[in-house]
Amino acid sequence: MRIQVLASVMNEEPMALLERMGIQSDAVIINQCGRLGLEEISYKGHRVLFCSFPDRGVGRSRNEAILRAEGDICLFSDADIVYEPGYAEKIAAEFERNQQADMILFQIDVEEARRTYHITERRRVRWYNCGRYGAVSFAVRKESLLNSGVTFSLLFGGGAKYGSGEDSLFLKEFMGKGYRVYTAPVTIGRESAGDSTWFAGYDEKFFRDKGVLYRYLYGKLARPMAVRFLLAHRDKLCAQMPLGQAYRYMAEGVKGDGKFRRRG
Repeated sequence: MRIQVLASVMNEEPMALLERMGIQSDAVIINQCGRLGLEEISYKGHRVLFCSFPDRGVGRSRNEAILRAEGDICLFSDADIVYEPGYAEKIAAEFERNQQADMILFQIDVEEARRTYHITERRRVRWYNCGRYGAVSFAVRKESLLNSGVTFSLLFGGGAKYGSGEDSLFLKEFMGKGYRVYTAPVTIGRESAGDSTWFAGYDEKFFRDKGVLYRYLYGKLARPMAVRFLLAHRDKLCAQMPLGQAYRYMAEGVKGDGKFRRRG
């Protein structure tokens, strides 16, 4: 079973990046930078395709990686992920264990302030809890991925109009087409410390953007799900803004500006 990392990065040099990330499998790296280029690299016995594009946007770069995917299992990634030795073998073992899984979500250790999930058991992921997982936890069978026709939104995520959420939308749409997603309490790497390229704090834009995302994710249930989200994380989210004001911003995002409709 061939594991292939699909990574979205910015302004990186191939060898330094591969060393820093601890790559031990084949990979497709989409490098957002000021040039157009293609390098095929042999790295520790693995084939790495390093593609440079002048375009910006994490959704766009992840979609470019999907177009070039060749592995049996595709593992989405970012430049700030550092993999543990043996991660490819761990991933292959989980897919061998769970033949029904089209996608498995793995544990990536993240500093407490940025952590949105912690996997402690193997279970099926459902629509109501898919919003907590980041794309760097996604490992998906290539055949299921390509057959689904699901791609990452260009409206959400780093470099897009709305700050984040492309991973949640991708997961919901993938499951909505009947594909099975499970969690696995298996740590395959960690997120290295560093400043986010999109996160500027729990401010007005954060909550408005989150409201827009919830409109897409939950439709008529967007407002109650917004309340659930704020109450569950109020200590972290509302340290500098009252909960009521945060909800009003989210509600405004849910209402929208009339220029788009929810899909599905």
